[in-house]
Amino acid sequence: MQRISVIGTSGSGKTTLARQISQNFAIPHIELDYLHWEPNWVEVPDNIFQQRVEQSLTGDSWVVDGNYSQIRDYVWKKADTVVWLDYSLPVIMSRVLRRTYERVTKQQEVCNGNRETWKTTFSRYSIILWVLQTYKRRRKEYPILFQQPEYAHLHIIHLRFPQATQDWLSQLI
Repeated sequence: MQRISVIGTSGSGKTTLARQISQNFAIPHIELDYLHWEPNWVEVPDNIFQQRVEQSLTGDSWVVDGNYSQIRDYVWKKADTVVWLDYSLPVIMSRVLRRTYERVTKQQEVCNGNRETWKTTFSRYSIILWVLQTYKRRRKEYPILFQQPEYAHLHIIHLRFPQATQDWLSQLI
């Protein structure tokens, strides 16, 4: 396990787990949100995003977190392991609601100077709405993708509960 992709619905804990893996193995952590978003929530063009990802994944070992379909093929072809955080919707929603509240009230930076606001929380750009729109799709999509021949080399770690994730992580140490 040298090149790890951590995936899951927004709010599942991808970044937190990737940071823990990074620290435990002393390998670089690449957060795809930092490569995808410019200040003021401006998305970079796909070709620039692809270049940034390619430059970030040049090493022999790394852990990357994110679900961006436009670079998934590149990341997964380079990865040897995919860790899928596949938690129930109530777990995800409780995490997203708590995280959003903290980010908004404490004005915590998400990435590249970007912050969540009450205005975005209750708009069509809401992370809460995004989770509701993508949760079922991701749960259907990933098992199908894992069966594709181009991903046969991947070791898939499918974690369905936060405690299972902590147990798995503690076994790595």
